Amino acid sequence: MSEKNLNRALDDTDLTILRLLQQDGALSNTALAEQLSLSVTPCWRRLKRLEEEGYITGYQANLDRRKLGYDVLAFVQVSFGVHGGELPNRFEAAMQAEARVLGCHKITGNADYLLQVVARSLDDYSQFVENVLRQMPGVAAIHSSLALREIKAGSRLPLGS
Repeated sequence: MSEKNLNRALDDTDLTILRLLQQDGALSNTALAEQLSLSVTPCWRRLKRLEEEGYITGYQANLDRRKLGYDVLAFVQVSFGVHGGELPNRFEAAMQAEARVLGCHKITGNADYLLQVVARSLDDYSQFVENVLRQMPGVAAIHSSLALREIKAGSRLPLGS
């Protein structure tokens, strides 16, 4: 990505495309063009440019975790005893490969990492902690918080009205 593209401001049409696609990622180019009052080809060009410049990084369906049997949602703080060397890198690679880990963030504060983890049951979550997290070299402390009720969950960015 060039320096020019990194600094290019998005216009109102670009923001509207992003907003509409966040609401419905399966929106066809024809339907998108119609909502924007554009013809299909210019709409497609804008969409491709937004993808090429990295504003759109992919498309996915939002799934109901409970209907798929993932009844437990946990937020897990992981602390390391030693912060240097290869151990944190190995931990990050393992978390990227672990399907039950929906999010892994290196954070400030009392812990080093914050994970968002799904599990089918408390027993399944316990197995994840014992067989994955506790087996990771360098992990000194694990603090779990289980979600009692989901108030808001999503990944849509605020793009204005």
